[in-house]
Amino acid sequence: MSDIAGNAAFTPPEREAMRERLSAEADATQAQIAALGRDFDAIVEARALVAVDDEHDPEGSSTAFERQHVAALLVQARDHLEKLGEALERLDRDDYGRCEGCGERIPPERLEVRPAATKCVHCAAIRTR
Repeated sequence: MSDIAGNAAFTPPEREAMRERLSAEADATQAQIAALGRDFDAIVEARALVAVDDEHDPEGSSTAFERQHVAALLVQARDHLEKLGEALERLDRDDYGRCEGCGERIPPERLEVRPAATKCVHCAAIRTR
């Protein structure tokens, strides 16, 4: 990663590698969303086939939990996909890899693990305190 005039600028090969990594993760996340959507639909469909009385059905509470769990995973996956899209936009604007908290470079190791990261480890840790 190069640092030109204080900006998080990348060489063309670095930029292309980042774009490929972000796009691959977005594709994997879209596949996860599709799979979770099928799981959610299957849970709802399975419950629709039986007379349901969640209050007295010993399976009712676990089915409701499972449905809500899958729904929460869907929300997380959709949020992650949106963040990956925003990361691609930052890459196009030459803002990718710059911490929105302190303005310093986000270490490449962090971007490798969390490609949609918008904050360095220090600023992210401050937010969680």
